Order: sequence, then structure tokens, then C-alpha cells
Amino acid sequence: MDRSRAAALLAPQCQTPESKCDFVCDCSDCSDEENCGYRGKAFECDFEDAGMCGWTNQSTSEAYTWERIQRGDTFPDSGPASDYTTGTATGWFMAVSAVMQESLQTAVFISPEMKQSSPTCRLRLRYFLWDSGHTGLGFAPLWASILHQDSQEAVVWRPEASSIRGWREATIFLGRIPSSFQIRLHSQRSEGRRGDVSIDQLEFLDCALPLQLPGQECEAGMVKCTRGGCVEQRQVCDGTDDCGDGSDEEGCGEYRHCDFEDGLCGWDLRSLSKLKWIRTNQMQISQTEPQKGPGRDHSKNTASGYFLYVTVPDAGLSNDWAAFQSPSLQPTNSSHPCKMVMYTHQFGPRSGGLTVLVADHQITPVWERGGALGDLWVKAEVEIVTNSIFKILIMAAIRDFEYGGIAVDSIILSPGCRVSNENNTLQGFPKPPKDPCTYPDKMCDFHVDCAGAEDENKCGDFSYTEGSSGWTDTSLGNQGWRLHENSTTEEGYLYVAEAPGQQLTEAQMRTPLLGPTGPACSMSFDFVLAGSSDHIGELSVRVMDSLLGIGPKLWELIGRTGTVEEAWQHADIPLGVRKQRFQMMFEARTEKPSPHTSIRVKNIRFVSCHAGYSQSSELSCNFEDGLCGWYQDNTDNFDWTVLSGMDHTLGSGTSLSVDMWNPSLRGAFGRLMSFPQTPGDTDHCLSFFYKLYGPNTGVLNVKLTDMKGYEIILWTRSGAHGNVWLEAHAPVPHQLSRFQLVFEAVRSGFDGRVAIDDVTFLAGPCTTPRMCSFEGQQCGYSSSGKVNWLHRSGHSSLMTGPKTDHTLETELGFYMMVHTGENILPHDTTSVLTSTVRQGTAKPECVHFWYHMGGENPGSLTVYMKPVKGERVKIFSDSLNQGDVWRHGNGNISSNLVDWQLEFEVTGAGGKDTHVAVDDIFISAHSCESLGSTCSLERGMCSWSNTQSVDVDKLDWELTSPEAERHYLVPSEDHSLGTERGHLLFLPSSNRTEANQTAQLLSPHLPPTKGTCLRFWAYKPDSSDFQLKVWRRSESRLHQLLVVSELREPWRRFDVNITSPEEYQIVLEGIKGTSGVFALDDIEYTVGINCANQATDLPTLHKQSNAGEIAASVIVLLLFVGILIALLIYYLRTKRRAQGMSEPLSFSAGISNETYDSDLTEDYVNIPAAQNHPTEASFNHISLSDEFREREEA
Repeated sequence: MDRSRAAALLAPQCQTPESKCDFVCDCSDCSDEENCGYRGKAFECDFEDAGMCGWTNQSTSEAYTWERIQRGDTFPDSGPASDYTTGTATGWFMAVSAVMQESLQTAVFISPEMKQSSPTCRLRLRYFLWDSGHTGLGFAPLWASILHQDSQEAVVWRPEASSIRGWREATIFLGRIPSSFQIRLHSQRSEGRRGDVSIDQLEFLDCALPLQLPGQECEAGMVKCTRGGCVEQRQVCDGTDDCGDGSDEEGCGEYRHCDFEDGLCGWDLRSLSKLKWIRTNQMQISQTEPQKGPGRDHSKNTASGYFLYVTVPDAGLSNDWAAFQSPSLQPTNSSHPCKMVMYTHQFGPRSGGLTVLVADHQITPVWERGGALGDLWVKAEVEIVTNSIFKILIMAAIRDFEYGGIAVDSIILSPGCRVSNENNTLQGFPKPPKDPCTYPDKMCDFHVDCAGAEDENKCGDFSYTEGSSGWTDTSLGNQGWRLHENSTTEEGYLYVAEAPGQQLTEAQMRTPLLGPTGPACSMSFDFVLAGSSDHIGELSVRVMDSLLGIGPKLWELIGRTGTVEEAWQHADIPLGVRKQRFQMMFEARTEKPSPHTSIRVKNIRFVSCHAGYSQSSELSCNFEDGLCGWYQDNTDNFDWTVLSGMDHTLGSGTSLSVDMWNPSLRGAFGRLMSFPQTPGDTDHCLSFFYKLYGPNTGVLNVKLTDMKGYEIILWTRSGAHGNVWLEAHAPVPHQLSRFQLVFEAVRSGFDGRVAIDDVTFLAGPCTTPRMCSFEGQQCGYSSSGKVNWLHRSGHSSLMTGPKTDHTLETELGFYMMVHTGENILPHDTTSVLTSTVRQGTAKPECVHFWYHMGGENPGSLTVYMKPVKGERVKIFSDSLNQGDVWRHGNGNISSNLVDWQLEFEVTGAGGKDTHVAVDDIFISAHSCESLGSTCSLERGMCSWSNTQSVDVDKLDWELTSPEAERHYLVPSEDHSLGTERGHLLFLPSSNRTEANQTAQLLSPHLPPTKGTCLRFWAYKPDSSDFQLKVWRRSESRLHQLLVVSELREPWRRFDVNITSPEEYQIVLEGIKGTSGVFALDDIEYTVGINCANQATDLPTLHKQSNAGEIAASVIVLLLFVGILIALLIYYLRTKRRAQGMSEPLSFSAGISNETYDSDLTEDYVNIPAAQNHPTEASFNHISLSDEFREREEA
């Protein structure tokens, strides 16, 4: 029944005190349900609003409280990596503060007052429990209670106190509460970090009492309540107030109802076992230790209500079972059976299960419910037919663990259960179950250890004769799983049917404890969701880990598979490595059970699951046909996914990716593990292609881990690297024990993509990579001379050296450094850092690097190209300390096909506490651009760079081409080429990051100037609300030069005059808007020449030596002549575009200058129209040269 529609018809006056916070929208806009602990028609609270839906902090001490927080700008070392609702750094959630006290402190978070709730009322929430400080979570880090109107408090939820760095889902079963109440969330710790206990995304489900539409009668099979509304016939006289006014429990005089409030009602607690049931209530068990007892009874839903209970006695467990029995009952028949309804609370690891037995001439089990079901009272129904006088025995199995127990309450016997004055004669006891044939940990471990496979026979695998009986129904609600066995075909199946439970939850079944498993483990099964309706229901598979609890869905199908019951389909699910014992779970729910709809499962198989099973799988993989020798880590937060249509191998094939922009992604890490590798004395190389793409991308790590969990980083990258495939090499040193390799995606960003493809694992050392960041490796660079170069980070720098590296801009990032103080590297002595030998080429190459020189008289840094044969050639030198900054250096290398090495030579100058460091060495396949040359972005970002410091900005400018772009809105063509294949830098709008966040693009350090001209082209559609600010940064001070808010045309040129009496950098700062995009192209600065094309500065000696270019001068001249001829032909083939080009806007630093020189536009080369680009016009079979693939080799 549509409760919100019924409420709108029933309530002419929507805002009344009685209708406030009763889980019914009496007002059309649901305003009567605002700030009730939830908001809106969905009855949920995500804490994005500062009002927190009416929840308040009521902690008794300021030492430990609840607070509404965001993750923050940096990747946290405590608390969640994001909120749950939005999955970003800007989302809000509730978290506890840090605490460090000698005694336990309790933080309390309390809801507003709510009206009464229905028996099916439950609160679904996401919670986070992580012991980041390794101080221990304590016995009760998080629990929930109900505060009744009379101030009585009852515990209703106690999650397992296990430490997991990820959001988990839980359901709090509130049940029937007949008066106003509040919900309290508690956390109790003496020591812990901020955010390690958090909650988010509260949803109240099925909490309203039944409502009836005016003028409509109850449907067939339903019973009308006095207050209105209808309940099912099976809910009448079942010990639960389903109507909300008790009318469904009236007229039940012939039923024997025992709620144990006034005694035992004839039930006998005597037992042959030393372990006894007791009649008690929660107040007698404990009011201070939340893990003890069921927390509340069923009949009153309070701590003062009575029930029967059994657990491990304080003196210890001598027997593991306890039983109680009914009085003698008269014989029954099928037309007048004895029906018993009872409510059970099976909580914690001590709960081994509950069994109902009938004792007539012998003792026979008629009903059982195994294990622990959670923190709630679950309804059970048992129907008994026997032609003898009998008794009902209720037996509990108790395990010797830390907490938990079994309780029974509200037992109702139907009129068919008539008391007898006679006693039955018991002729025999049932045979006790025989002892297991092997140790418990070897049962269901996918390896046959017993004769006849007894240890694997009932584990849920249908390939065994009794495999189907290994699945146990653990449903809590009105739908459950049943086993259908076909004696003629010997083919059974499991199906969903109606069940006696009262909750509106999924039907659930589980296997026994399985495993552990190996990396090749998978589960297969056949399934059907058949019927005439378009939507039959839902079917899903989960894993319940014995340590981590219930995990996310591994597989799900919503809808139907066909119109007939034989529309079977097949599914295969990889399970991978499970180090702990676990249970497999099927969950399903039909839209409406009927003879014409069915959800069935059969032929369940576990394949290659034994932990010792090994298979030969290559780590080299292009992912076109599975994961090869790799598998998903099951202890992380999310999986890598197979991405079709974007790969490096074929262009349209498959790769593996983690899309940080995926709104369903949660948690911090996603890990792809290799199969275990055998040790040996040979080094290996792991090479692969990768993408790190987007304005707010995370981190990609390659790690090596031993089989005990110790890890080291072999390779790492972070930030924006362009929408292109890049090549990487990670050296893998030889190992003395078995090991695994790991691809790890770290979700430190929320708007980007991490992808890998074409993985190769070969014996032997890696070739020297074109790019070396020194993160986790030295890339083959070796040290010689009087003093060694050190591979270190700012975190490990005790004496002197950069406090942060250049790659990550953090204390944890690595670089190579040499101490140059006189006491370490005396005056005129040298230390050399040398690369491995690189293969010579015919074309000039450019080595880019970043260097840091600190202290007074730090010495000199000289970079040489050293041929294998011949004298070395100087390509760069510097000897000045110019502040605590990383500087960009480069130099041309002309090897003329002779193999060569790179040498970084430092000469001491007698300084004190001085150093020289280098980082991010990159060898480009092209010659170096001259200082200030136009950067068309066709060969990368030239000397411009994004900063990785979160203290400076939060986003990155990203490099892409319109042709390659599939996710973000970008211009339809770049400016340089005027085609969709041309490249540009852009900053997109996205709800994954907050508006007004910034991205800074930095030039290299430039010399003082009396006039330097910055020119660039900018794109911004009219709908975009982005801004661009141009700054001059000197000694960490910013001087604003230009603000761009509006453009008269999509692509427009800007000229900015810059004057600076000191060294400076140009900063192009994009400010993110809420819609549209901002793009840049063709960025140029002319050092010492202003925008009027006038020379303003005297010539200065450039640090870069041109000695290495002399040998290539003839080649360059020939290339230049060839280019001129090609340009002439190209020019004649294209139309002039000058008439359509925008006129530039010109600016001077510190002076408003809105005039421009019309001659400036004529200095520009006319760009041809898009359709005339060589790769798009008549040249239909173009092969791109290696120069165009240079970006793939970083």
C-alpha cells in the first residue's frame, strides 16, 4: 500500500504535533518530517546539511565528542578517505574526535524525538571503524540504543569491533516502539584518532504503521485494524502488535501466550545438561556492558522486559547445550495441528544454533536455526503433527567464545496445542551426531581429507551428493530459501518462497564456513528469475568473511531472465584469495511471491578453490582474455574493472582501470595482486603502460610484498599525466622467498582515471627508463667520486637537503642528493651520479631534470653527456643557491648513434651545511625547446608543470585531445592544429570536486626582466563560469597580472607584459566553476622582449651549454630546409584563417592596458581549417612517426 499517498488523503491538516516525526508524509512536501533524524520522502539523512537532520551531540565530556566533518584536502592518516554519500573529499559525515585519556570516555550522538514505530522498522546506516593508531578499538567502540519516553534505555545494535579501513553497511532493527523515543549512538574509547569511528547515510525503512486508503477495503487474506489499515492473516495472534493499536492481538483467548513477564507459564527449565536456561531481563544481566545479553526483550522492547536466556556461565562452559520443555500436550492431526510461534535472539559468536524437537515415543528434530542471526528478535513458526502425547523441547548450542548468547521470548501455542494430564513414554533418544572425521578447520576447505569425501559433502557444492543440503536458510523476513529435491531427475534446486518472519528483508542462505582459498578460486551456478512481470525481483551473491564481516555484492541481477521457468542462465564469479574462513551467501527478494513467479538457483560449483592449488599463469598480460596471472585483492576497498574500447594494445580492446569519478566508488585502495612467484637469484623487470588522467586523479603504485604482508614500493606516480598511454619500468630485485607484485590505485583524488595495460614481466634488469622520479628505485643511477649520492626523502633528511621532493612535493617523496659541505665534499673535489648506458640515436634528444641547491656556496652542478667512446660533452651547469626551490634544467644530447651515459657532476665550493639534489629526470625524444618558444602541447607540456602541493592547489591542468576525450566536455578542436587531433590543456567542471578550487600551471624560473611578453590562447564557452588568473610569483609572493572571466569568442589570444626586478615564475591559475570548461593552448613567453616586440633586457649567458648541439648542426640545417619546403606545400594546400582569428588582448604587469598592436596578429602563422589537416584530408594512410609517440615513453 502507498503509505505517503494514503497519508495525503487522510490528513487534511498536515502540520500537527501528533503527525510530526511519525514516518508518514502528511504534507505534500513532507515538511512535517523535516529534522526528525531524517529528511524528505526517502526518510534519510546524509549530514550534508549543517542542521544534521536534528541530531545533536550530547557527549558528557569535551574530551571525546561527535562532530560533523569533511575528509579534508590531504589524504588522511585516520578516518575515512571520503564520506559515504558523495564519495568525495567535500562530503560531510559524523565522526568522533581524537581522544587520549587514562579512563574510558563516551561520545553520545542523539536523534530528535520520534513517534511510535512499526515492528518492521529498521535503520540502515554506513559506519566506519578503523584503529589507525594501533591502540586497540576497545570492547565497545560503537553501539546504538533506544531511549524510551520513560527514560529507559535498551541496546539495539552492537557491530563487531573489527578494524577495517572502509565504510561498512549495517541495519539496526528498531522494532515496535509504542511511544515516543530517541536513538542514541555511542562510542567508548580511551585512546584513538579523529574520525576512526564515523557514521553516514542513515535511512529509515518500513517504520510507519499500516495505513488504509479511504473507501477501500482490505484485500483478500488481510485483516482490518481498528485504527485503519490492514495486516496479513498470519500476523494475527502472533505476539506482535502489527496494527499499532493491538487489535490484531485481540480475541486470542484460545492461544497460550507466554511473554515470561510473570513467570514460566508452565515451561520447564530443568535439563539433563549442566548448562541451564534462566528467566531474566537485560537490567539483571548488565546495564553498563553493552556486549552482554540481548539488550531488550521482544514483547516490550525494553531492558526491563523478561525472556529466557542461555550463555557461557561465569564459571566456564562444562556442557555446550541447554534445553527447556513444554508441558505434555495431546496428540494432533493435520487438520488441527499444534502451531508454535516464538521469537529468538541469536547474537554473537557464542550462538551455536537453536533446535526444536518433539518428544513423543522418541525425540525428533522438527526445526532448526543455526548460528548467529544478528542483534534482533526473529520470528519462527513450527507446526507439529503427531498421534502421540508429546512435549516440545527447545535446545540451544553454545560455543565457548568471548560474547553473545541465545534468548527466547513471546512463545505462542495455537488452540491445537492442548495440554495433557498424561505423560508420554519415551522409548529412545536420538543418536548423537558422530564426531567430525577431521579437524574443524579442514572441514569444507575444498580438499578431501576423509573417506567418502565426508568433510566436503555438505559444503554447498552440488557436485557432491549432499552438496545442496549444505546451504542453510538464514532469512529474517517474510521470504526465505527452500530446497526442492527431485527424486526422478535427481536434480535439486534452491528457490525463494514465503517465510514466517516479520521483517521486509531479503531471503538469505549461507554455506558453512569455507576455505581458505587460492587465487584461482571461482564459483559458478545456474539461475532463473522467471514470470510474466517485467520485474521479478533481485538476486545477488555476497561473501561473509569471518574477520571482515559481510562484504559488498560480488554479483547481482535485477529484473528477470525470461517468461518461463526454464529460462536458466549461467554465471561465473571469481572469488580469489580468501585468507580467512568465510561463508558464501545468496540474497534474493521477489516483488510479490506467487505461483507465477520464481527465483531459483542450481548447479552451484566451487572451482580450483583449495589454498594449495596452483596453476601456471603468466604475469605478462594484455587483459584481452582475462586477468592472466593477476587477481583482485579481497581485503581492499574496491576492484579494478575491465574497460572496453580504450587500451594500448589495440586501441579498441580492453584494459584495466579504476575510475575515480565513479560515484559508487568508496574507500581508499584498490589492489591487483599477482599469483605468488617463486624465489630466485635473478632480477626481473615489470614493464607496463599506464594512464593517470584527470584534474583530481589519485596515485598508482607498484609494490612488492612477501607472503607475510611486508611491502615495499617499486614505482609510483600521481597527479595529471595526460590522456595518453605512458610506458613504465619497475625493477624487481631478486627475492629469497615467495613474493607477489601489486598494482595499487590509491583514491586520494576523486575526478580522474587510473588504467594499466600490456604488462610484461621478464627476467633481467630494466632498461633505463626515459622518466625517473626516484620513488622506490634509483633507475640504475650509480655514484662515484669522493662522496656518494644518497637516495633519500625530506622525511629522512636529518642534516641538510630539500624538505620535499619535486615529484610528490611531500616529505615522503624521494630524490638523489649529495652533501657538499666542506667537511664532507672539500673544495674542488667532485661526486658524480651516472646513468646506465643508453642507446644512441640519429636525432637530438633533450634531458629535462629538476635540481635543488641549498646553503651558501653549495658548489656547482654540471651535466655531461658521456659517449661510450670519446670525450664527454657539457650540456648544463649552475653554481648558485637561489632559494629553497626546485628548478628546471635541460640540455640537448646529440649522440650520432653512439651509445652514451648521463653524468651529474657536483664540485664542492667550501660551503657549510650545503647540498645539491636532482629529481624527475626525463629524456625526451625531441630536442629542447628554446627558452620562451611557443608550447603547442603537441609534444607534452614543454617546461610548464602542475604543482602537486595540496597547500597550493587541489586540481591539475590536464592534457588531452578532442579526439581522445570520452568523459569530459572539451573544445571540439584545439587551437594549434585546429583539429580534433590537436592537444590542449583544460580544466573541467565536475560535481566530483568543489567549485572555486584551483589548478596552477607553473613556468620554469625566469630571470629578472624589464619586459617579457606572455602570450596564450584561451577557450571558454559562454555557459562556463570559470576564471583564469595570471600571476607573477617571486619569493613565494604572488602579483596579479590578469583576470580572465569572459571571452568574446571561444578561442582568444591574450598578451601580457611582465616586468620583474627579481627572478620569478609565471602562474596560470584556473578557478573551477560549476559548469563548462576552460582550456589553454599555444603558450609562449619571450624573455627580454615585450609584447610590442621590443628588446628590453641585455643578453645574458644561458646556463645551458650548446656544445652538445654542434655535432648535430648539419642535420638540423637539412631538417630546416626540408621543413621549409613542407610548410610551403602545406601553406598552398590550405585556406587562410587569419580573417577568422581573434584579435589579442594585451596587458602589462601592474598597468591597465587594453590596447593592442594589430601587427601582432600578422606575426602568427595562419592555421589551416580542420578538414585540411594532413591526417584528416586526402592522406588516408598516415603512419605517425616516433616523434608523435614520445608521450608513450615516459
